[in-house]
Amino acid sequence: MDNVTLFLLIQFAFVSSITPGPNNLMLMASGANYGFRRSLPHMLGISIGHSFMVIMVGVFLLRMFDMYPALNTIMKIMSAAYMTWLAWKIATAVPVHADKVVGKPFTFLQAAAFQWVNPKAWFMAITAISGYAPESYGILAGAALVAAVFAMTNFPSITIWTTMGVQLRRFLGTPKRLRIFNVTMATLLLLSLYPLLSH
Repeated sequence: MDNVTLFLLIQFAFVSSITPGPNNLMLMASGANYGFRRSLPHMLGISIGHSFMVIMVGVFLLRMFDMYPALNTIMKIMSAAYMTWLAWKIATAVPVHADKVVGKPFTFLQAAAFQWVNPKAWFMAITAISGYAPESYGILAGAALVAAVFAMTNFPSITIWTTMGVQLRRFLGTPKRLRIFNVTMATLLLLSLYPLLSH
């Protein structure tokens, strides 16, 4: 991979990782509700889970979608249903009369598994593999290189969103404010389904 292509890949990985999407909205909510330390498994699950997804997309899944187009539709339905359920969980994280947050932050495995139903994660993986994976490296090595770039770029990017959520905790010091914040985050998560459902 030449230096220009590598720079463009890093740029794409950074921009797509730091811009709003389901992962970042959920991390901001997690930081506000549970703090930075308890959100770390969620963060690592996103970063490592998405890198694994990039490799799998590069090696297997693009071919499977070409062979069985119905798989793409099935994935969209599963994504929409799961993200709707997650939005409900976020919106109801603080009962009306609660004095503290109930529920638990995402585990590493839950966050890693979420990448497979996250429309933005699919877009990022497919675009990166189809646009930047060097063919001269071979399928596996090319996909691994793209995944490594994402891993190094993604984690610092999502850390910013968790930190923003942690900083919001001071403002969200009452159950009512935290409830409003969580409902807002849940609504934004549902709105992030628009690109998926509009195609």
